[in-house]
Amino acid sequence: MTTASSTRAGKRLPLPELALVGIAAVWGLTFTMVQDAVGEIAVMSFLAYRFIPASVIVALIFRKELRSLDRAGWMAGCIMGGFLTAGYIFQTVGLKYTTASNAGFITGMFVVLTPLFGAIFLKQRAGWYAWMAAAISALGLYLLSGVGGVRSGDALVFGCACSFAFHILATDRAIKKHHIGALLAVQLGVAGFVPLVVTAVAGDLSVPRGASVWSALLVTSLVASALGFFVQTYAQQHAPPARTAVILASEPAFAGLFAFLLAGERFTAYDLTGALLILGAILFVELATYFSASRALPES
Repeated sequence: MTTASSTRAGKRLPLPELALVGIAAVWGLTFTMVQDAVGEIAVMSFLAYRFIPASVIVALIFRKELRSLDRAGWMAGCIMGGFLTAGYIFQTVGLKYTTASNAGFITGMFVVLTPLFGAIFLKQRAGWYAWMAAAISALGLYLLSGVGGVRSGDALVFGCACSFAFHILATDRAIKKHHIGALLAVQLGVAGFVPLVVTAVAGDLSVPRGASVWSALLVTSLVASALGFFVQTYAQQHAPPARTAVILASEPAFAGLFAFLLAGERFTAYDLTGALLILGAILFVELATYFSASRALPES
């Protein structure tokens, strides 16, 4: 039975959900944009230009919290930044050797890998659904990579998914003790500073040129990185957790859609089956994790 209050709540709910869909779409779009950009600028230069402005923006917003961050907080932020940096290096270099759609779906496997790594390295309990999702996504990766073996670009992006999984585990521990905004500023700073040093030492630092490079930097730095964090935080405070998980899991689908529309990428039967298996595994582990926790279902 629908009451007046539940109707009003239903009217308020779509805004955060639409905002979350928007940011998931932007994250999916960045795969194609970054792939075009790194054809014209060195990977490390691109990452430095991407994350340094984002870190400055977030640091200004959370300057008070950043000043009060203790040594342990800085260490936690640097560890998170290390995993984040590794993830984006793997992903961005991988985009030079695989398709944007493959990169999107393989990156999304971090959702499946996170509970597995938690069980293996941190002795956390992983439900049966986590292992099932891992098997499904592994089959999907096998098909998506052309059955004949994982290609170099796909392997690099898989390294990105592993790094992002470790980043989530590190974040889960750090935010229990330190302000999330201050931690974000530190890790974005690491993600920008490390590539800056590498590209400067290698002599590859150059001024961004060309519409594809500048548009990719604007979208990835200001929208996907800086604004994306605030949109995600806002949406997760107002939208139901299960629905939030489903929306965030749509990022790989958006990556495939934009790769098709903007880059003309086409799926073979193997590609499509693999992509659907990975997406299904992501959705399965997200929803199973949520409902298992909310209903306290016994894990086998």
